[in-house]
Amino acid sequence: MQTLFKYIKGDRVIWAVVTLLAIFSVLVVYSSIVTLAYKYQGGNTEFYLFKHSIILMIGFSLMYFAHKVNYKYYSRISQIGLLLAIPLLLFTLLVGASVNDAARWLTIPIINQSFQTSDLAKLALIMFLARMLSRKQENIKDFNHAFLPIMIPILIVCGLILPANFSTAAMLFATCLVLMFVGRINLAYIISLVSIGVVCLVIFIAVVLNSNYTSRVSTWKNRIENFSSGKAQENYQAEQSKIAIASGGIIGKGPGRSTQRNFLPQSYSDFIFSTVIEEYGLIGGTFIMLLYLILFYRSIRIANKAPRTFGALLAIGLSFSLVFQAMINMAVAVNLFPVTGQPLPMVSMGGTSIWFTCLAVGIILSVSRSVEGDDSESDVTNSNSYVKN
Repeated sequence: MQTLFKYIKGDRVIWAVVTLLAIFSVLVVYSSIVTLAYKYQGGNTEFYLFKHSIILMIGFSLMYFAHKVNYKYYSRISQIGLLLAIPLLLFTLLVGASVNDAARWLTIPIINQSFQTSDLAKLALIMFLARMLSRKQENIKDFNHAFLPIMIPILIVCGLILPANFSTAAMLFATCLVLMFVGRINLAYIISLVSIGVVCLVIFIAVVLNSNYTSRVSTWKNRIENFSSGKAQENYQAEQSKIAIASGGIIGKGPGRSTQRNFLPQSYSDFIFSTVIEEYGLIGGTFIMLLYLILFYRSIRIANKAPRTFGALLAIGLSFSLVFQAMINMAVAVNLFPVTGQPLPMVSMGGTSIWFTCLAVGIILSVSRSVEGDDSESDVTNSNSYVKN
């Protein structure tokens, strides 16, 4: 064990949390992919188990390399990431692979792996926002020098994500607002940004409703109406999810004994939390929720001790984004929110979404290395590059 800790640094509790989530992921995904395996692989569940395990191992490799990089380098990396993400989002809207009338995916050549460009944009924007807020602390209350340069990339990125993925755009926008509040942006400006966002959304929906592109708006409308009606025949996913949760009880049916996996759409991704509760009960569901809360708590501790404002904002922004997404996924599973299509980070079966989650956790661990003193020497050398509160 001591040999292992020679190679991995940063907050050990976060390492433990992510490892436990990955173990849960393997167990629940293997149980919930039965129908998928029979549909596409002749019942070969080991195919998806092997694929998911490889994706997790690659994710942990990315996390390891990300946590070894001095967190200050992510300031420059965020600029490159944002410059790549914006044209990729636009390209995805025009020629991206479409599923359920939503163009969200691009296919990576050679490895033939599809990925959502919004995952890259989300990570890049949060890092870039942390960079801008930290660099403008001396004039943080000024509209022209601080708020305006920060607001523009937020509106561009969220606006490009919105047509195909409303839930991701809304969650990213909310994360940016939280980060701006923590970064001491004038509260009146934040309220005005919310107002602008609402106005832009209304205009967008009005334009779409009066054009030929009505499919996605119809999907959003149907999801909200079905959620509000409460009728079982109009809210099939939520009803099957509630059956799974109710049949799980306190202690659950046991690993691999789910029956609702045969009826619940996306039981291995969007509604995997329902499978968790059915097999592991309320105890298992509460344990998963606590793991995310522990991740957020440890990240706040890291932010409080971070030697630079940029590192603190990185830890808060990235951890809030992951935990917020997890809570939205859980809320959908228990029918508190309409269906959003958001996976459960580090637990749902996925591809590049797991990799971007691992990169985000790796960056948080990189900040925690500076708290432990790993990067103390380089922090002193570069003390003039960043503003400290």
